Amino acid sequence: MKKLLLKREFSIFVLLIVLCTAVAIGNPHFLGAANLQNTGRLIGLFGIFSIGSGIVIMTGGIDLAIGSVMALVGGQLAILLTLKHWPWPVAVLFVLCVSSLLGLIHGLLITRLKLQPFIVTLCGLLIYRGGIRFVSNDATVGFGDAQGFEFLQHLATDKTCGIPNPLIVMLVIAVIMWVLLHRTVWGRYLFAVGQNEPAARYSGINTRWITTSAYVLSGLLGGVAAILFAFYTNSISPSSYAESYELYGIAAAVVGGCSLSGGEGSIMGIVLGTALLRVLQNLVILLEIPSSLELTVMGTVILLGVIADALLKKSK
Repeated sequence: MKKLLLKREFSIFVLLIVLCTAVAIGNPHFLGAANLQNTGRLIGLFGIFSIGSGIVIMTGGIDLAIGSVMALVGGQLAILLTLKHWPWPVAVLFVLCVSSLLGLIHGLLITRLKLQPFIVTLCGLLIYRGGIRFVSNDATVGFGDAQGFEFLQHLATDKTCGIPNPLIVMLVIAVIMWVLLHRTVWGRYLFAVGQNEPAARYSGINTRWITTSAYVLSGLLGGVAAILFAFYTNSISPSSYAESYELYGIAAAVVGGCSLSGGEGSIMGIVLGTALLRVLQNLVILLEIPSSLELTVMGTVILLGVIADALLKKSK
């Protein structure tokens, strides 16, 4: 299993290098400092919630609600900071608790009531998006000049030693999640649940807790990403904020080697998958490919990832 993961990660890395080279040849502006920093910032922002989506996929589940969770959290944060005037540490802690609680609810509905993850998170996608649109009266909310919470704006938009802060946050989270997934009993149990849930349960693993914890982590990381995204864009439009981001998370995980049937994947693979998708996005912009084809590119990437996974399993 470890050798197979290493091969996958190496293949994704080589593909990423080839793609970067091709884009740089097609448009030298790709290697410009401003473009590289912006690309790195977006890799960090998208990578944070993609790691959470990948963890859920490793259990054999799926999280279709993450985009709407991010919209709900971002909208709540803006309201609490600008209209309610909460201290920013309290507001951040509150919205992170909300996003984690939503993940907990998803996990309990799936493990206790035996509902399908697809249905539970699809309903969440609709409920949370509608909820924040109702609370905000469907009006765009923002942070203005971010007076009083400059630290959050700095964390989302500035850089440290030339490295975008969101990328640094994502790398720290990736290291923590790598340790949890590949160096702890929890990680071994997570893979066991994804590979064969009944067998894991009969062997004494608390499969309900493992699965639920994966959804809680997804919600928590979605909340972290939502906070950074909110200050990166400096405004939240409830109807479109983080729309379809669940597809980006799923695509990054699948391209990174996570099997949709569960039991396979790695944090490094998800990070590389996220980078690959953002470079593809950059390619669409720099090569002046019509932006309307963005979702076509995304769907093609997901399809190719699923086909590759099916072929790999067949060869095994």
